[in-house]
Amino acid sequence: MGQPQQQEGTETGKPPLRVGMVGYAFMGAAHSQGWRTAGRVFDLPRRPVLAAICGRDAAAVRAAADRHGWEATETDWRALVERDDVDLVDICTPGDSHAEIALAALAAGKHVLCEKPLANTVEEAAAMTRAADEAARHGQVAMVGFNYRRVPAMALARKMVAEGRLGALRHVRVAYLQDWLVDPQFPLTWRLRKDQAGSGSLGDLGAHIVDLAQYLAGEHLAGVSALTETFVRERPLPGGAPQGLTAESAGGTGRVTVDDAAVFTGRFTSGALASFEATRYATGRKNALRIELNGSHGSLAFDLERLNELSYHDGREPGTHAGFRRILVTEPDHPYLAAWWPPGHGLGYEHTFVHQARDLVHAVAEGGRAEPSFADGLQVQRVLAAVEESAEKNSVYTPVAL
Repeated sequence: MGQPQQQEGTETGKPPLRVGMVGYAFMGAAHSQGWRTAGRVFDLPRRPVLAAICGRDAAAVRAAADRHGWEATETDWRALVERDDVDLVDICTPGDSHAEIALAALAAGKHVLCEKPLANTVEEAAAMTRAADEAARHGQVAMVGFNYRRVPAMALARKMVAEGRLGALRHVRVAYLQDWLVDPQFPLTWRLRKDQAGSGSLGDLGAHIVDLAQYLAGEHLAGVSALTETFVRERPLPGGAPQGLTAESAGGTGRVTVDDAAVFTGRFTSGALASFEATRYATGRKNALRIELNGSHGSLAFDLERLNELSYHDGREPGTHAGFRRILVTEPDHPYLAAWWPPGHGLGYEHTFVHQARDLVHAVAEGGRAEPSFADGLQVQRVLAAVEESAEKNSVYTPVAL
C-alpha cells in the first residue's frame, strides 16, 4: 500500500518549488528523474513538486505523467505557463520552440530551465538572455541545461584547473561520437530538420562539447575554423510525412537539412588551441564523449564511458615515476558525492540531472545566479553560428605535387 502524498509545506516545513515541464520524451524523462530524486538525496532549501507536464498528445502525456509522477497534464504549453501552481517552467522541447516558451514563462514571472542548445539562432538566444537579465531584477532564475557539467569528475576537473594544477593552458581536444544515423534507412526525425533542430550533430553534440571546453578552461573561444558534412541527404519519412513536410520522391523520403558531422579547430582568448569533433556517424560509438586538457604543469583527461574516473598527470613530478594516474571520483569530498553512496560506488548518467535540479533549487532559494546561465548558452550559440559560417566559407584544397 502506497504512502499518503505529502502536503506542500506541511510535513517537511520547506516551501515547495512547483515545476511545470513542457515535453515528455527522452529529455522529459531524464528531467523528471532529476526533479523526483533531488529532494530525496540532497537537503534542499525548497522541495521540488512535479506539478504539471505538457505535451500535444493527451493520451501520451497522461501516460508520461503517470509513469514519472506528475500531478497534472496540459496539452498547450501556454496553459501550463499560466498555471498559478507552477513556479518554474522546464523546457524539454525541440529547439524551434525554446525562445517562445522561455520568453512567455519569464514574462509570467516564472523561473526557467531550458534544455540545450539554448535556441536555434543567435538572435533568439540573445532575446532570451535579455529577458533573463531583466527577470533577474525581479528575483527570477534562468538556467540552460548542460548536464555534463554535473558529472562529479567534470566538476572536480574544473576545480583543479581553477586551482592552477595544469598551469597555463595549451591545448583542449574534445570528441563526441555517436552512431545512431549510420543506417541510411533511419527515418527523418525532427533532429534532421533545420527548421526544428537548428543544426544537426553541431547543435546536438557540439553544443555540449563547446560548453564543456569553455567551462573547464574557464575562458571563451575567440575564433574557429570548421568543416561539416551531411553523408545521407535523403531519408524515409516516419509513418508518412511529418506536419509541414511533404514527400520529395515517390519512395516517401524527405531531405536532411542539417549536418551529420562537424570538425573544427579553435583558439581560446588566452591563445590556447582547441580541436572538436561531433558526429552521429562513428560506427560502434554509442555516446562516446572524451575531453583532454594539456597545460604547462599537467594534463587532465575524461571519458564519459568511464564517468566516475578522471585521469591526471602532474608534469612537475620526477620523470622516473611520473605518468597519468586514475582519480576515482567517488569520495565524499568530491563534488556532489557526500549525499550519495560510500566511496567506490559509482554514479551514472541520470545523476547529472539530479545534480542539475539540486543546483537550480539552491539558486532559486538563495537568489543567486544559476550556472550555466542564459548568457552562457548565448556564448555557446555564438560559437555554433561561427562554426556554421566558417564551414560554409571554407574550401578544400587538393594537394599539388611539386
